Amino acid sequence: MTSLIDVIFLLLLFFMLTSTFSKYGEIEFATAAAGGAETDRAIRFVKLEANRILVDGTLAAFEDMAMVMATDKPQTALISLGQNATSQQLIDLLSVLKGIDHLRAQVIG
Repeated sequence: MTSLIDVIFLLLLFFMLTSTFSKYGEIEFATAAAGGAETDRAIRFVKLEANRILVDGTLAAFEDMAMVMATDKPQTALISLGQNATSQQLIDLLSVLKGIDHLRAQVIG
């Protein structure tokens, strides 16, 4: 008869060997620092709230963010988080902004 601890170790070993480990993607972002502002970059203000996104004070749909922010000129998007904004919403927004050329995103507190 097999002891209970042996069965537990066998189950543990089985689940450890059969599980897959997913690799999480990394999102690069910079926090805004005081001073040293670049004058050749246009600054866009993005307010991320729980149920809406404001770009320069204008309501924008999440699906249209790439079109709203796209330009040929270098620009910096200053992202301000609302009180009820989740980290997943921030990651989704940064993922969309990452694909836009000439755009650098900075999160401000």
